[in-house]
Amino acid sequence: MDQEQLEMYEYARKRLRQKKRLYFHFVFFFVGSIFLFIINKWIGVNKEANWYIWLVTIWFFLFILHFIKVFITDSFMNKKWEQEQINRLMTMQEKKLEQLKNEIENKKP
Repeated sequence: MDQEQLEMYEYARKRLRQKKRLYFHFVFFFVGSIFLFIINKWIGVNKEANWYIWLVTIWFFLFILHFIKVFITDSFMNKKWEQEQINRLMTMQEKKLEQLKNEIENKKP
């Protein structure tokens, strides 16, 4: 395997691991929410307060943040995007250096 294929393979493994963790997070969230409901309503731990709703809401918000990171942020800010940004910044730096060289050469009497 050449270097480019190896990088593509590693990126695919990383993405698969991210998605796998997200799916596990969803299952854990679902089962955990049911568990919290059972503790509050059926077992009767502070039954009048409905505290489980707050916990499930906060947990759902964290799950949404995890979802956004995996499927939105990381899908377009990947290795290719990173390389493009590096190349763009390097080109800008080279242009700036060339400008400075030209300015220095033009100032010499």
